[in-house]
Amino acid sequence: LTGISRHLDACAGKLPSQCSFCHAWPSQRVCEACVARFAQPATRCQRCALRVPAGVTTCGACVQSPPSFDGCLAAVDYAYPWADALAQFKFRGDAGWARALALLMRSTPWMEPALDAADRVIPVPLSTERLRERGFNQSALLARHLAGPKTDPQTLLRLHATEAQSSLPRAQRLRNLRGAFALEPGHAASLRGQRVVLVDDVMTTGATLEAATLALREAGVAHVTAAVLARTGLD
Repeated sequence: LTGISRHLDACAGKLPSQCSFCHAWPSQRVCEACVARFAQPATRCQRCALRVPAGVTTCGACVQSPPSFDGCLAAVDYAYPWADALAQFKFRGDAGWARALALLMRSTPWMEPALDAADRVIPVPLSTERLRERGFNQSALLARHLAGPKTDPQTLLRLHATEAQSSLPRAQRLRNLRGAFALEPGHAASLRGQRVVLVDDVMTTGATLEAATLALREAGVAHVTAAVLARTGLD
């Protein structure tokens, strides 16, 4: 992780300013000390990225009921200071966070091999209403900085908005998301047999990634790796 801030400096394309977290100057969005302090790798379930004890590869929930996606990679916990950064990114229109957060994701163990092996990298789409309200799809920006020309924001579609899900249990989230995703008819056939990395900003219960993966599976996608910036502590 010690080199991440140098990559941030090289790629941000802005004059040095203060670190957003500790306010060290000169810096870019996140200084090296804050990356080292707040983005240490964690032992996570290979299927859902929930934190697990050392030596454990799969959490109990995934042993009992595996998700439809084949694995999940998460860069950090959804906690301070990354929750604040995501709030600025998503809800305050600060799209400048995308490059720094994507570079943090790319530094996650096994992320680069997953991206290299993928035929395409697909962001979780927003509904038309939410996209109009926000002005950009944060997952699409992350995917573009992660994967460049492999990014495919056209194939997976969100058909309708869902009610706010933050306080709902997983079963209710899954019900809300039933039928929320579909594939662009002209692109669906090309997915058969492919390996896909599915990108979202935050994973809570995994309901959104599950619903999106089911739509991809219906088109014959062979392998889906979910990739998220942050993972909450909920399972």
